[in-house]
Amino acid sequence: MKQIIKICLLAGILVSCNSTDKSKTDEVKPQKETKAETTTEKDYSSYKEIDTDEALLATALMAAPKESRANCKVIGYNMAGDFVTFREGNNQFIVLVDDPKKSGFNAACYHKDLEPFMARGRELRAEGKSASEVFDIREEEVKSGKLDIPSGTTLHIYYGKNTVYNPETSEVADAKLRYVVYMPWATAASTGLPEVPIAANHPWIMNPGTHRAHIMISPINKNY
Repeated sequence: MKQIIKICLLAGILVSCNSTDKSKTDEVKPQKETKAETTTEKDYSSYKEIDTDEALLATALMAAPKESRANCKVIGYNMAGDFVTFREGNNQFIVLVDDPKKSGFNAACYHKDLEPFMARGRELRAEGKSASEVFDIREEEVKSGKLDIPSGTTLHIYYGKNTVYNPETSEVADAKLRYVVYMPWATAASTGLPEVPIAANHPWIMNPGTHRAHIMISPINKNY
C-alpha cells in the first residue's frame, strides 16, 4: 500500500513539473515575438520632397566628397525635364543630379575625364538604345580609340528608394553611397580581386575583361 502511495506521489510531482515547464515556454514565445515586431523607425516628419531644382542640386552634391562639393560642376535633368547645367565648376568632379522623372533617388559624382564616356551613354540611351546595345557600342568605340576611359578614374553613387530629404543637411532619407574605380580590361587575375563580393564592404571587380571593368566598393550603411 505504501509503495502504491509513493508511486502516486511521484507521478503527481512529474505532472506538476511538466506543467510548469510548458507554461514557462508559452510565456517566452510571446516575448520573443513582441521583441521582433518592435522596430525603431526614423522620424522623417521634418523631411521634404525633392521637388525643386534647388533640392535636386543640394541632394546631388551629397554624392561628392565633402571637401569638393563647393566647386563641382553640376548637370542633369531639372524639374521641367530639360537636361541643363545647374552650375559651372572648376575642380575634377562633375555631379549628375537625380532624374526626377524616375522612381527612387540616384545621384552621381564622377571624375571630369569620364564625361565623354558618360555623355556618350546618355546620347545612346536618348536614341532608344537598350542597356546591352549601349554596352556593345561603347565597347567597340573604346577598342577603336574613339572613346577613352582613363584607368583609375572614379564614380561615386548616392542612391536610395526614398525621395525626401533633410533641408538642413541635404541628406536623403536612408540613402547610401557606393564607389566605382574604372580599370578597363582588368580581370580578377590581373587585380587579385574576386568577381563577386565575398563580404560586406569588400571590393570586387565587375565586368572583368571589358572596357567597363571596374572595382566596386559598397560601404556598410552607417546606420547598420
